[in-house]
Amino acid sequence: MEYRSSKSKEKQSFNCGKVRLKQERRQVQINIGMMSPQGVDLKPRRGKTLPLFTDPEIAAPVLLERAVQKMRAFNKDMDEGPYILLYPDCSEVVNVPGSEKPFTLAEYKKDLGKAYARITLLFALRNILEEVCGWDDTSDSDSEIVITSRSTAKFNQADTVVFEFEPRNQSTPKHKPENEGKALGHSSTTQHGQIVISDTEDMGPPKTNTDKTTCYRPVCTMCREEDEELLQSMTSLLDTEMEEMNVTLPAIIANLSQPIDHGRVSRFNISRANVWDGAVRGFKRTSYSENCDMLVKFTDDAGVFEEGIDSGGPRREFLSLLMKNLKDRPIFDGPDGHRFLVYNANAVREDEYYLAGKMIAVSVVHGGPGPHFLSEDLVRYLAGQPSFKATVNLITDEEVGKALEEIENAASVDALREMTMRHSTMLQTAGCLRHVASVEEKKGIVSDYLQWYIIGRNSSVIDRFKEGLSALQFLNALQQHPTLLAPVLCHSEKRLTALELERLFKPDLSPPGSNRRLGESQTLGYWADYLLDCEESQTAVSLEDVLMFATGLTSLPPSGFEPSPGIEFLDDSPFPMANTCSNTLKLPLLESYNVFKSKMDFGMQNSPGFGCY
Repeated sequence: MEYRSSKSKEKQSFNCGKVRLKQERRQVQINIGMMSPQGVDLKPRRGKTLPLFTDPEIAAPVLLERAVQKMRAFNKDMDEGPYILLYPDCSEVVNVPGSEKPFTLAEYKKDLGKAYARITLLFALRNILEEVCGWDDTSDSDSEIVITSRSTAKFNQADTVVFEFEPRNQSTPKHKPENEGKALGHSSTTQHGQIVISDTEDMGPPKTNTDKTTCYRPVCTMCREEDEELLQSMTSLLDTEMEEMNVTLPAIIANLSQPIDHGRVSRFNISRANVWDGAVRGFKRTSYSENCDMLVKFTDDAGVFEEGIDSGGPRREFLSLLMKNLKDRPIFDGPDGHRFLVYNANAVREDEYYLAGKMIAVSVVHGGPGPHFLSEDLVRYLAGQPSFKATVNLITDEEVGKALEEIENAASVDALREMTMRHSTMLQTAGCLRHVASVEEKKGIVSDYLQWYIIGRNSSVIDRFKEGLSALQFLNALQQHPTLLAPVLCHSEKRLTALELERLFKPDLSPPGSNRRLGESQTLGYWADYLLDCEESQTAVSLEDVLMFATGLTSLPPSGFEPSPGIEFLDDSPFPMANTCSNTLKLPLLESYNVFKSKMDFGMQNSPGFGCY
């Protein structure tokens, strides 16, 4: 006991308190919108709901300020304010509903029981609230704002009584309100300080008096629990689908690109003959920041800088070439379109995994393409989704692939046991070696090994790749919107079509009836036929080549095109020309389609960078 006492005093003398590590708070996404009066109703304005990334511990005043700032960035005609932050039921955001706790986004989300992405907060002008309900926070009396739906307002004005629910086979009394035909806005029974909203905005679920209901049957407790679990899983799936329906991919990218300072630039000097080398130098430069705009200059084989200023075209071309080069780096393994990360000692020393993740995030957010070559299982793992569906076809190591196929093709328990013992060293390394009692266990063995082969053994480099992918909050957005952002990273069998390109480029035509307009209309016909020939491989170039020639991209970017692609017409050149900064394609006015086709092929094949992608 004396020894214990002395050791206790010794420990207390060296106690310095708990060391708390400062952790960076993650950003979450909610939706913000504006409300405006429509007749006697106060309703959210359509098309004015935007996503907002913010700190979950944010308070109401700061949230209102950021919401107004975000909305003003996309709506220059907004009034100066002041504004009031409102819940969906139009009550002011001060405390968490139903409590005295001051509002924070995290507390509201906890009580509401919804994902952050499904939370929508609104704001409205203070003078609108005063006009609609006569609300004035400067008055001496503390008047209360009452929010009610149209149907509830009618019911409150009616001279009727409340009746309880009865079985459907019994008759229920019907009573018609006396004031049913009166307009709510002019009803003498509407109280001061009351806001009437439409029934569609009344977000509360209908309530039923279940205690009085007699049409329910006793249900087994186990069945009820299973039904509740099934209902919860279906509700979660529906919530995810509704979330993706309300948010678009261009809106997500636009939100991620907001921190980019277009007044500052990070410079890249790129040779098309060695894009990767110039890209690494640019990304590793001490002055580089992903929050700065990108200024790209290409050099030809003689080392001469191309003239002109990068207004978007050279940047998009550089990012397209970079994604093409990234696919063939030794940090990736697997067949084309299903590449996954593998450990490479030299790449670890060069920190290439972090660099690759940052390159992908920067490319997508800065208006370039996604990689479109990553394995779906890798992307699902990055997005935090547990499902794993890899097959043996992804294994490029012939010895490992052959061993897994032998296990997969075992027809009996004895054959399966023989295969597991033959390849016991390989399975034991992955932690998959076990005694088998059924031939069906072969699927689990192969699946466990594939998961270790693709994810488990490469977890350290995958974590470093995720750190790079976190640039500009891209990884956070991927985890919140996997359905929309996963196709940006994965391979897609969908190819460009002639109809897509024809609709994408809008022609700038001369006035109707002019001689030039006739020639332009004829050239547009040539253009449409040329795209069809490209789609059918009847030309020297592909549709991807045409898009690259005009915009610097070989595929449609996740962020959309800014500015929108257009077509102009040339009188002084028989060959096509393009301005990739303005996404403008200039077509020659020629007499026949055969001449037009040959000149288009020749012009694009001899453009700078052709064949590099």
